[in-house]
Amino acid sequence: MSERKSIHGEWSSGMAFFLAATGSAIGLGNIWRFPYLAGENGGGAFMLVYLACIVLIALPILIAEITLGRRGRESPLNTFRRLALDEGRSRAWAGVGFIGMLSGIIILSFYSVVAGWSLEYIWLSLRGAYQGASADRTDQLFSMLTSSPWQQMFWYTLFLALTLIIVARGVRKGLERAVWIMVPLLFVLLAMLVAYALVVGDAHAAIVYLYSVDFSRLSGHAVLLAMGHSFFTLSLGIGAMIVYGAYMPNRLSIMRAAISVAVADTVVAVLAGLAIFPLLFARHLPVAQGPKLIFASLPAAFGSLPFGFLFGAAFFALLTLAAWTSAISIIEPVVSWLVELGWSRPRSVLAVGSVVWMSSMLIDFSLNVWSGITWQGRTLFDLFNFVSSDIMLPLGGLLIALFAGWVISERSLRQELRMNRGALRLWLWVLRYVTPVGVLLIFLNALGLIRGAL
Repeated sequence: MSERKSIHGEWSSGMAFFLAATGSAIGLGNIWRFPYLAGENGGGAFMLVYLACIVLIALPILIAEITLGRRGRESPLNTFRRLALDEGRSRAWAGVGFIGMLSGIIILSFYSVVAGWSLEYIWLSLRGAYQGASADRTDQLFSMLTSSPWQQMFWYTLFLALTLIIVARGVRKGLERAVWIMVPLLFVLLAMLVAYALVVGDAHAAIVYLYSVDFSRLSGHAVLLAMGHSFFTLSLGIGAMIVYGAYMPNRLSIMRAAISVAVADTVVAVLAGLAIFPLLFARHLPVAQGPKLIFASLPAAFGSLPFGFLFGAAFFALLTLAAWTSAISIIEPVVSWLVELGWSRPRSVLAVGSVVWMSSMLIDFSLNVWSGITWQGRTLFDLFNFVSSDIMLPLGGLLIALFAGWVISERSLRQELRMNRGALRLWLWVLRYVTPVGVLLIFLNALGLIRGAL
């Protein structure tokens, strides 16, 4: 097969790919979800299971996505169509790429709203809005934000505009230049916040909570939570790693790059807990999960600590950067597909951005003026999250594992991965027989079909 080239360009170096893929993988879940899950489910014991799941479930799919992307050199939808035809299979496999891109649009709809909250909290921090405030007061501040559709609209519109400007500039001038700045800055802010939390917070209590090994709290359900988070944390199933792989130079090692991204993502998740929980334990504040942890409990902690307004702003800047680097990778697969249809990149970006903005407006209104409109007890915010994260992503991940493991020939995989036969067959065995079972369990658990048995 003659060497294919992406019409969108490619990364200038291995470091550029690493920064882009790491930025895609590091998201809001690393910062607010993983530390809570670890602390509540056995600390170090949970982390050991999580690391095993990274190796057996997430990493094999990450390698597969990058490999498929570099092999096809197109958007996820066209990559699946092209590779299926190369192997003499049905072009209907293009539907896997469509599922991923649609998932990304849905995810970015509520992701933008949450990222907008982060931008608002940078401003609140700098003007000292929660200095000396109690947990009840910071909870009220967060409720005031979510109850105002126009205030939320301003912030998620700003976040989307910043994201679209980067993507509109293309691979080299937009995405690559952005990640060269944002991802190192993300790590600098994280290191600074960890140091601050360990100095002014209750480091001992946080370390015991997060990292002490307690297998008595490691239930079957906790194992499934570790499996699920390992899958979602690497931005799998949405086409981001496929399209980033399409821009990856042939000279780079896919295996080495994928392992580096998985390690960096895990390090951020582990360190994030040390930036948050020492502060909460020092002020005996409630350890909640999700938005309440970040936008209610944590501001109360920062508000009572020295230079809390400054480090609070740094924390929400960290959160914004994590969301921003993920957002550009989520939107890029759909933009690249439209460009391949013959649209200009600016027109493609504007079209996709308009769809996401209108979907975000639905999410916005579901938190206030339409909060009474629910389906099976779920608001639109909850429903978008459930459909994309709990149904479409695991389904996409399962189909990707099956496609790479059973449809693509071993010869084609060897040409991209350049691994020795033994290592290739070990990875293929895991991808074919272990990974699909793990993703299927994640899928069934998300649907609530196996929780009662644990």
